[in-house]
Amino acid sequence: MIVLNNIAILYSEEKKYSQAIDYFKRAYAIAKENNEPIKTGLYAMNLGNLAADMGKPKLADEYYNEALLLLPKDSPFIVLVKIGLANGNLQQGKPKEAREAAQHLLVTTKNLDFYHIDIDLLTLIAKSYLKENQPQEATVYVNKILAKKPNLEVKIKLFELLSEISVRKQDYGLALQYKDSLFNATMKLTEIKNGKLYENSKIKFELQNYKNQSMLNEAKLVNERKTFYTILGFIIVAILLALWTIWNLSQKLKQKKLIAERNEQILALALEKEKSESLVLVLEQEKLKNEVELKNRKLSAKALYLSGRNQIIEELLSELSNLQQVSKDTTLVTHIQSLKSQLKKDNEWNSFITHFEETNQGFLDSLKAKHPTLTINDIRYISYIYMNLSTKEIASMLNITQESCRKRKERVISKMELPKDVNLYDYLTSL
Repeated sequence: MIVLNNIAILYSEEKKYSQAIDYFKRAYAIAKENNEPIKTGLYAMNLGNLAADMGKPKLADEYYNEALLLLPKDSPFIVLVKIGLANGNLQQGKPKEAREAAQHLLVTTKNLDFYHIDIDLLTLIAKSYLKENQPQEATVYVNKILAKKPNLEVKIKLFELLSEISVRKQDYGLALQYKDSLFNATMKLTEIKNGKLYENSKIKFELQNYKNQSMLNEAKLVNERKTFYTILGFIIVAILLALWTIWNLSQKLKQKKLIAERNEQILALALEKEKSESLVLVLEQEKLKNEVELKNRKLSAKALYLSGRNQIIEELLSELSNLQQVSKDTTLVTHIQSLKSQLKKDNEWNSFITHFEETNQGFLDSLKAKHPTLTINDIRYISYIYMNLSTKEIASMLNITQESCRKRKERVISKMELPKDVNLYDYLTSL
């Protein structure tokens, strides 16, 4: 159960929800079969968290309510389940109920450091105020979280939230600053993750190199011993020259055996050399793969940054255009129209495709060859899926709602004539 649950957690962190659901349910089924209510409750909580991440609050509530019945009342995980229920209220358009539940938990929970409960509750309260269009109150709670000096991943979420709050306040300059902070934090997190991958690969290479060197030293020692014995044999032959006739055949046989052993050693060393070269090739391939993934992450981060920045600029220009003072000034109207034309979305897309093809050579050609009916918009959407962007991020870049984004995914899958049980991301990576 523990192994299945841990595998499911890794899949959920990679946003591979179908695999995560499969492993969580297998652990959940074993716990039920063994009649272990506490573990069943924990796995039900995990299934609820996964359903919430997938945007299915009602299904999440079913799992959370089951976890409440199974977990002991004094279990610290009860608070996490209640936070999940409060998040479900927020997702279902009940911000006031969500906030009241979060505020109650913030006061009554004894151990707020457990799984960073305090940060989750403060974030939930801030989002509820923003949902009710109260950006000033939301800002207060976000600042409380920042005062706790959270980790980089939490800061990324907070910068995104502060940017949205600033837009609600119509403070577009501050919103752009938070977008810049979000971009910098994302790049820093990407560098940290890539550094860890590089260090792991380096350690693996050094361990294998140490093993190979040890084997080479051992083989060298064996060869030196064989050489010594061979010389000793020849000395004995010289001393016992009188017995040469008797020992002649024996020495020839011994020499053949030594030659055979040397050949075997040479062959073994050659095989070890091939293995070392193969290992170096594998490490180089891993390094190239990591570089491609890093470039894709940088490319997606840059695309998200440009999309968010352009969206804010468009909203600012739109509001300026609606002002009566501006509409009466023909010079200002001309400048605003000029600024709008400078956004050049199509040129940005062409630039994006150019960099995407440089990083992922052959992908678009293979995609067009297998599915010639795809339009330019379909290819743009598929490129974002291939870069493992979330539905929310893709919707933001395409300037559409998340629901429209999901429907587009269904249309693309239908147009590509893929089976229903095939995961689109897995299929694209196989190309």
